[in-house]
Amino acid sequence: MTDRVRLDIDGAIATITYNNPDKHNAFDDEMDVRLFEILEELSHRPEIRAVIWRGEGRSWSSGRDVSAIGNVTDITHHELMVRGHRGIQRLWELEAPVIVAIQGWAMGGSFQRALLCDIRIAADNARFRLPEVSHGVIPDTGGVSVLYEMCGHGLVSDMVLTGRVLSAEEALAHGIVSRVVAPHDLDAEARAMAEAIAAAPAVTVKLVRRVISQLARPQQRASMADELIFQTFLNRSDDFAEMRAARAEGRDPRYTGS
Repeated sequence: MTDRVRLDIDGAIATITYNNPDKHNAFDDEMDVRLFEILEELSHRPEIRAVIWRGEGRSWSSGRDVSAIGNVTDITHHELMVRGHRGIQRLWELEAPVIVAIQGWAMGGSFQRALLCDIRIAADNARFRLPEVSHGVIPDTGGVSVLYEMCGHGLVSDMVLTGRVLSAEEALAHGIVSRVVAPHDLDAEARAMAEAIAAAPAVTVKLVRRVISQLARPQQRASMADELIFQTFLNRSDDFAEMRAARAEGRDPRYTGS
């Protein structure tokens, strides 16, 4: 069991901590397995009334550790995606709201995972990015559907197609985060929010969270189903193979759209 994803419980509040600061909390498959175990455990602990998801060091999470891609050889790419979707969807099985406290980078799949949670708050040094297209793939964790609902077609297309970086203040203006604080206040702010939620009647919090989440859940599930199919196709496409070959050979790629 890796110690790079940690669970701490203090009374009615659980804290999930990414603890891979040397890599800006980039995650690999081992970290994912531990994260999904934690979410499964929390889904069976009704005494937990609020969850904080945070990261040690300079960033919340810079996304998937690209150096670890391809290290899993016992399952197919499609099966790996199915495991990832099922694992992160355990967020939806929790009765406790999840507050994500973001500093530094929230990038790629990690940004999308944060979007699947209930509340996001940010340090003023937070930055948000979806760089997948530059790697020849698409965002595939369901977060784009949430971002679309929050911000509309224009910003989503800009972030996905160009990989532009969104600042904390821009994220606040678009409703992606609900609060921006100084970095040294981030943990305290998240804790105060969790305590306020934990102090409210448990059944009320559970039901209002269900009302809010059900508004968008069908769209999120449909988006993830499309992502699963399209990402699997892209992984075997001619253009993806050409991109990798061109980068390895130091030449301009010649894409055909297939």
